[in-house]
Amino acid sequence: MLERMTEPDAPSTARMIDYWLGGSDHLPVDVAAAQAFESAYGPCADIFRSLRAFSGRAVRHLAAEGIDRFLVFGAGIPTRGNVHENAPGARVLYTDIDPHIVAAGGSLVAGHPDVAYTLGDATDLDGIDPDARARVLDGSPVALVFLGLAAFLDDATLARALDAMHDAVPDGSRLAFDFDSTELESFPQALAMMGPGFHMRAPARFADLLGPWSTTSDGIVPVALWRPDGDPEQVPDAFWGGLATKP
Repeated sequence: MLERMTEPDAPSTARMIDYWLGGSDHLPVDVAAAQAFESAYGPCADIFRSLRAFSGRAVRHLAAEGIDRFLVFGAGIPTRGNVHENAPGARVLYTDIDPHIVAAGGSLVAGHPDVAYTLGDATDLDGIDPDARARVLDGSPVALVFLGLAAFLDDATLARALDAMHDAVPDGSRLAFDFDSTELESFPQALAMMGPGFHMRAPARFADLLGPWSTTSDGIVPVALWRPDGDPEQVPDAFWGGLATKP
């Protein structure tokens, strides 16, 4: 699929993660970037598999609570245990700001009548195609899946985005979230690769930015420790996360 597209010159975080997850929707430029990062940090596959497992547990928990609408921000490549696989029968709208990723992801979910993929920015809900948005924002409680994005937003932008999400959804809606911890500070060469627009946060700081969202009793924890199926994965606490509600 990706081979039929014009091959980008720059790596994509989404395709790098696909590589770490063992997928097939990545390019040589993404593999090279992933391996360069690992040379400064260490193996990443288990960390991202743990993060994907957290996403799966959260989505299954929400589906069991009766949530059957999901709006996914920064969705990347929707394979390897993504939302529609963990909530079969639910309406799912994947969004991403990268048109190459949207094209690739859209072809992967084209055979699923309740799943769609469109261009969308988590900081501009009104910019999402209104017909696509109406598939999931139809007055029923919805789960917003906000994973892998917080690190690329400064505090003010992140707070505004989370406030806007809260205003856009009905009572009873949920927010699944994660953020990059300060763990990467111990690896200065790897941190330098992330550039000046990369934002790590302590749990208390992220909690402040959630604004009107109320975290569940699980709290904000390393993602491997959020309702694990059996023994938690033994991975660095690179990502923390949880669920929040609009009561």
